[in-house]
Amino acid sequence: MIDPRIDIDEAIETLRKERNAVILAHYYQEPEIQDLADHIGDSLQLAQAARDTDADVILFAGVHFMAETAKILNPDRIVVLPDLKAGCSLADSCPAPILRAWKDKNPDHAVVSYINCSAATKALSDVICTSSNAQKVVDSLPADQPILFAPDRNLGSWLVKQTGRDMALWPGTCIVHETFSERKLIGLKAWHPAAKVVAHPECEPDVLRHADHIGSTSSLLRYTHETDHQSFIVATEPGILHQMQMRSPDKTFLPLPAKGNSCACNECPFMRLNTMEKIYLALRDLQPRIELDEPLRLAALKPLERMLALS
Repeated sequence: MIDPRIDIDEAIETLRKERNAVILAHYYQEPEIQDLADHIGDSLQLAQAARDTDADVILFAGVHFMAETAKILNPDRIVVLPDLKAGCSLADSCPAPILRAWKDKNPDHAVVSYINCSAATKALSDVICTSSNAQKVVDSLPADQPILFAPDRNLGSWLVKQTGRDMALWPGTCIVHETFSERKLIGLKAWHPAAKVVAHPECEPDVLRHADHIGSTSSLLRYTHETDHQSFIVATEPGILHQMQMRSPDKTFLPLPAKGNSCACNECPFMRLNTMEKIYLALRDLQPRIELDEPLRLAALKPLERMLALS
């Protein structure tokens, strides 16, 4: 229970200092959580921040695989996730035992896994990637090396087009990005003909084919800030709009609606499980913690370190 008389912002700040804690937040968190974070970013930026921190406690305002990544990189630090139910549809789509069976059937293939996967899946991988560095990771493998890519088929399909590589794709998708509506995108473009379309590569191909810029969350943020264009249709989780508007307050950002959705929103239900109250409780109680068996952690660390070395 939380005493209703306390000021949550002040209480979090006090606990952050007392615990020597760092708060890492993904761009898809609520604006108030983004604003209190010590580091905000996409999966690659947050993995790098977790690797480089000297805090005693890491509070990860994101989803479970992100907090696991922080623990893989920081076995001696306390890592807490405000809500253990903050999962990921991509991670859930790729259970390690089934990936192992796929890998065993294709022993000559290298396994490249998107960071949106469990520690057990990472442990079966040769190298991890994020949407920021996926092309660089794939290009780092020998040209004649066949690849198994998991778990996002849309990111994998986009990478095949970018690299020309032979890749077998796991059939996973993101529940947010797979539901953006091409029909509604065409309608928005008709109403806003000057708007540029920016899209995350987890989107379906019928959405990506309309995009003026495709890239990771940080890439979309950078593009909208640096280009001279004044309006954008944004095909990714709308949490990023907070940062886009902060960096470019004079520009217009239009979130792309989902299929069958009457509102202009497509929020990740897992990301939005984190709240200010849960962050306070996690810092107060140092729970719920992320714990990993050491053999699993070490196995998952190897492909993560390979990715970070390339980044």
